[in-house]
Amino acid sequence: MPASRHPAAVAAPTGPARQVGCGRPRLALACLAALLLAACASSPPARYAGSARAPRPVIADPSAGTEEISIQAMSLVGTPYRYGGNTPDSGFDCSGLVRYVVARAANVNLPRTTEAMGVRGAPLERSQVAAGDLVFFNTTGRPNSHVGIYVGQNRFVHAPSTGGTVRLEDMSKSYWASRYNGARRVSGPLDPGDSPVMVVQSTPAPASSSTPVRAATAQPADDDDPIAAFANR
Repeated sequence: MPASRHPAAVAAPTGPARQVGCGRPRLALACLAALLLAACASSPPARYAGSARAPRPVIADPSAGTEEISIQAMSLVGTPYRYGGNTPDSGFDCSGLVRYVVARAANVNLPRTTEAMGVRGAPLERSQVAAGDLVFFNTTGRPNSHVGIYVGQNRFVHAPSTGGTVRLEDMSKSYWASRYNGARRVSGPLDPGDSPVMVVQSTPAPASSSTPVRAATAQPADDDDPIAAFANR
């Protein structure tokens, strides 16, 4: 039988020969993946291990508990001055304003005169004064003859004199700076050695009687400042 004219078909490479050509790249990729996984699972460098951040120090706010006093005082700016006055409707003198504000904002009952207020609470250095503290001035030749409420940024609220209104004043003006007597904190955080602060407490109403009881009226303060109207001149 004559031989076939077609050349013999070239045999295709067998399975093992084909695996030799592509097995090495796969092996290399598998090794690389194993190395990456090992790196991710390893512990952090020694310089970071166990290093905890120190807690931040607590910043003490000197005005904590006294801010409401300054806010209440600011709300009364523009109220007319009246010697012996102690309510927004009647008007205020300097000690009447301070007593009214501190009683409403901090529930603390202060004396009626500036002289008596000057020994209540805790005395403060000038650098310690915060919003809501009381600031005292000598405007009549006597210490603590005028009082106001510090509200921050070298300013205080006070009731100056007849014909004026409750207003915001700059303590850095020469008039006030030269007459500054000191400051006291009557509410908020106080040191253990501070003098006690009297807190307003509700008392039961007296029993009714046939004799009419006359309502008590506030006596005018005898130490109110009569010359603060000239402070801005």
